[in-house]
Amino acid sequence: MEKEAYAMAGKARFDDIYDQPDPRSYFRRLAPLEYEIPQHAQPAFRRAAAHPGTGTVLDLACSYGINAALLNHDVTLAELYAHYTGPEAEGLTTAELVLRDKQFYGARRRADAVPVIGLDIAARALRYAQDVGLLDDAYAENLERDAPGARLREAMGGVGLLTLTGGGSYLTRRTFDALLDCARRPVRVSAFVLRTVSYAPVVEALAAHGLRTVSDPSRTYPQRLFTDAREEEFAVEAVRALGANPTGRELSGPEGPGRFHTVLYESGPAEAWEPGR
Repeated sequence: MEKEAYAMAGKARFDDIYDQPDPRSYFRRLAPLEYEIPQHAQPAFRRAAAHPGTGTVLDLACSYGINAALLNHDVTLAELYAHYTGPEAEGLTTAELVLRDKQFYGARRRADAVPVIGLDIAARALRYAQDVGLLDDAYAENLERDAPGARLREAMGGVGLLTLTGGGSYLTRRTFDALLDCARRPVRVSAFVLRTVSYAPVVEALAAHGLRTVSDPSRTYPQRLFTDAREEEFAVEAVRALGANPTGRELSGPEGPGRFHTVLYESGPAEAWEPGR
């Protein structure tokens, strides 16, 4: 489904925060909604990146490089919220914030850090992530519409892991086909996908490239609170339409307000492959 059509179906849009010169607006807007999926992805992506021969990680819909920050640095998402919404960051220019962030991330860089490149249509967000050292390279391309550029095709030769937390709502098999057609080494995929959309077409595309996908639908990971009752109604109906039960997850109840929930899908070469290893 196209991003615009999906949004019109009832999911809130945050277009104004995804391509700013720096991520302060992003964190200020998402903090009240308790956006948390990158933190849940951190251990899964670290396990996947530690697989022998992984090489470079390509983070899809990477925005400001949040997944790369959590993957390669001793930092939590809660600390990033505090870092970007606190009074120390409020009065800085973007250039001053970049200098501050270079020191912040440089002091927290892990010894087992891996090369990470990013793909997103938000060019300014990508530039920030590169300027502060979160991404080794970045590609402002829309593979739902266009073929990969020469630079991205060349970079895919070193990619052994694709990660995803925020694009499953609008990245289709077209993006995965385009990337895997360029691959020159075994590629694995670790994707957190909202329960409001079907990942089945992507699973089929990955299978056509020799990748087997596993998931545990009974284990879900919360993404964020809903913006309003309309968004909750949309999510509940979408989950039910896909044959899942929203009770205790998307549907508000005595245990608390509903939230978007995701499922982790892990894919790898079909022969002798085990997820998380």
